[in-house]
Amino acid sequence: MPDLIRIANAGGYWGDDLAQFKRQVELGPVDYVTLDFLAEITMSIMQKQRARDPRAGFARDFVAQVEETLPLLVARGARVITNAGGVNPLACRGELLEKAQLHGHSLEVAAVVGDDLMERLGEMNAAGVTLDNMDDGAPFLTVRERVSSANAYYGAWPVVEALASGAQIVVTGRCTDTGITLAPMIHAFGWKPDDWDRLASGIVAGHVVECGAQSTGGNYTDWRRVPRFAEIGYPVIEVSADGSFVVTKHAGTGGRVTVRTVKEQLLYEMGDPRGYTTPDVVADFATIRLEQAGRDRVRVWGVKGRPAPASLKVSASYFDGWKASGTLIISAPDAAEKARALAALFWRRLGLSFAATHTELIGHSACWGALAARVDAPEVLLRLSVRDPDKSKIEKFSKLVPAVILSGPPGVAVTGGRPQAQEVVAYWPALVPRDRVKPRLVTREGERTLDWPTPIRPATRPAPLKTPPFPKARGPQRRVTVPLSRLAHGRSGDKGDTCNIGVIARAPEIWPWLKRSLTAAVVKRRFKGICLGRVERHEVANLWALNFLMHESLGGGGTVSLRLDAQGKTLSHALLAMEVTVPQALLDAAERGDQADGRAASTKPASAARANSRRSRQRRSSKGN
Repeated sequence: MPDLIRIANAGGYWGDDLAQFKRQVELGPVDYVTLDFLAEITMSIMQKQRARDPRAGFARDFVAQVEETLPLLVARGARVITNAGGVNPLACRGELLEKAQLHGHSLEVAAVVGDDLMERLGEMNAAGVTLDNMDDGAPFLTVRERVSSANAYYGAWPVVEALASGAQIVVTGRCTDTGITLAPMIHAFGWKPDDWDRLASGIVAGHVVECGAQSTGGNYTDWRRVPRFAEIGYPVIEVSADGSFVVTKHAGTGGRVTVRTVKEQLLYEMGDPRGYTTPDVVADFATIRLEQAGRDRVRVWGVKGRPAPASLKVSASYFDGWKASGTLIISAPDAAEKARALAALFWRRLGLSFAATHTELIGHSACWGALAARVDAPEVLLRLSVRDPDKSKIEKFSKLVPAVILSGPPGVAVTGGRPQAQEVVAYWPALVPRDRVKPRLVTREGERTLDWPTPIRPATRPAPLKTPPFPKARGPQRRVTVPLSRLAHGRSGDKGDTCNIGVIARAPEIWPWLKRSLTAAVVKRRFKGICLGRVERHEVANLWALNFLMHESLGGGGTVSLRLDAQGKTLSHALLAMEVTVPQALLDAAERGDQADGRAASTKPASAARANSRRSRQRRSSKGN
């Protein structure tokens, strides 16, 4: 059994930098490389591809990446795990084997299948598995005839079996992005299915690296501190048998790995941090401990876990009408005022009602809405969008977009021509009992059905945590007004129609003020007109952070949304731009935190510390005599 393994991530989505796969292997050494390709909409796209061609339905980009890297993979023995199999892992496996044979290499490739439920929906219904919406309880039967994909989320254990079969490459269908990172840890260290704390640590590691360069400086709030963006290194984790790990990147690559970059990624697309639920374990992110362990090295340990749920999540997609967006460029003077006038003219002339409409001024206020600063932009891009079940109404909208350029204010031009109607594929989350979906493993030995080793245990609540004392901010108490970004950093993401915003104090002295001042009510008021639902707040004291969940903030979310920023990626900075009034001492603490970011604390060995303590006691004793 090894003491340590190195896992590199080479992609966080379908369309990520294709050069990173080879780069991660050749800059090694690495034992495993993981790549995540799948999102909810991706499965529906792949189903349509397979319907047209039974050999399609997977990420062909991955095959090209492997083909380019084949000699290096074979020479170095790095093993690869990916969910690039999409809805057709067997076809993906077959093409990989063909490419290997074509180039004269022997390659063991395993495929994990069985997650695709499209052909089993009737069977599920007959067995009493309703697949009703797990978020709002809506009955599945209302969308059943419009469903285009339905896949159960697998976790790590089928991949563990694939690795045990000797496969150098493992391709799966709908496997969680955290699961493909956890699997090699289980395989290498022999972790048990109920070793909840170690499994939870592996899930945290998977969450840190699942989005590629986001944990090595990509999308970082303090982006000016990130050197050499163009050559940014993708993450590598060094995992020990006890579950602790170090987040790093290959030496000489660009980017930045600090406690702050890792914290931002930990809070990305986060719901309840105390209940991060996966098929393998429920991880408690409020127990994570981090420290800077050297340049571009962050050590993570102390993660606690609880038993995995008895059900697997199902990601289904269904046809939900049509949408289109058209744009017109509006120039100065008074570009914003002219854009609003043209938009009013357009909607009045169109004279139709739609399921949803949206007007945005790109370059002026598209992402932040009313929160955007008032500027006299030299030009704006007027974006008009509609969504409706009736395609004929969408087509009438499309015809009118280029027809108004001579009917309104001056300085207007069409960009992109007549908009095209697009199918809306909506997301449907559901649950299925674990025993109703069993994975199958395909290797050179044939196909076999696997059992889930995860024990089914009653759900448990997280153990109470004691919040450690935080230092007080010493220094000037005069009040100053500054943007929240001077005191905190953060990141936002999406969970359906819910936007999450993680806000992290720049120093421990700031955390008590942040907790006291940045309430759910404050955030709700800040995003008036954007957040139409309630705001939840979760405290994550170990990360000096607050996690906000803003419900009904993304216009339906995902592909349903007409918003330019349908995933809420820009909203963390809308919150950080909010002005706050604080004592100067908090700003001074933030500056000290900024200066220390990325620097490892100098610590003496335990033996030296004990010796110093002993000498100190002796000196005090001699003075007392």
